[in-house]
Amino acid sequence: MQVQWYPGHMTKAKRMMQENIKLIDLIIELLDARVPLSSRNPDIDELGKNKARLIVLNKADLADEAVNEAWISYFQSLEYQTVRIDARNRGNTKSIQDAVMEACREKIERDRKRGILNRPVRAMVVGIPNVGKSTLINSMAGKACAKTGNKPGVTKGKQWIRLNKNVELLDTPGILWPKFEDQKVGLHLAMIGSINDEILNTEELALELLTRIRSFRQGLIGSRYGIDENGSAVELLYRIAKVRGCLKKGEEPDTVKASGIILDDFRSGKIGRISLEHPGNGIYE
Repeated sequence: MQVQWYPGHMTKAKRMMQENIKLIDLIIELLDARVPLSSRNPDIDELGKNKARLIVLNKADLADEAVNEAWISYFQSLEYQTVRIDARNRGNTKSIQDAVMEACREKIERDRKRGILNRPVRAMVVGIPNVGKSTLINSMAGKACAKTGNKPGVTKGKQWIRLNKNVELLDTPGILWPKFEDQKVGLHLAMIGSINDEILNTEELALELLTRIRSFRQGLIGSRYGIDENGSAVELLYRIAKVRGCLKKGEEPDTVKASGIILDDFRSGKIGRISLEHPGNGIYE
């Protein structure tokens, strides 16, 4: 299954980010904790040269906790300030603000020596579509400052949000990159909902997801849907369609509807805490 999605507004968004980078002290890069490799936009490294960096593993509550710990160690070994969060939980915001101040400690100290006091850290929040940037900003601000949604492409332009006297955030649209060199990256982004479902073959995607989950976490699918996990992915899809009442005329399984249920259940964590990537072996086959 080939996956590619780079609508025109992303080119405009990237240009806007390039124009504003000179105003920024810190780049806060949100990654999806289930697929930290696939959800890293390679353009951000070029964009963020010579800027302090903070890696935020969002949706960590949907990923395997042991794998979360491994990713934290991995990014820290690359000398990135790194935290894992569930952006919907406002209780996480203190850890992020602490990490922001730590990531900018040298800059703050330079300002102090120059007699510049109480100048807020200006941070650009970046990431792929639907990774939770606006949700994070709203949680940190304690109010709805940024538009949110459960589909990619909700944020269309930039907006500055002053959190307090110490931190100002620039919310930016989610951007991908023009071509996925590894198609497993495209698949993973489609699975987590960062690619517009309307351009996807959701049946193929659901079959691929069922295969991946069963290959390294036996029992999750059977437990979630009350079915026998033996057999092909196609057989599993048919069983899930039947037990969930996804039927066409003549009692024929509606596999398109069942595929949507499977994808929604994975994205919301109802199947279980699942990590599709691990720093030890990269992208799971």
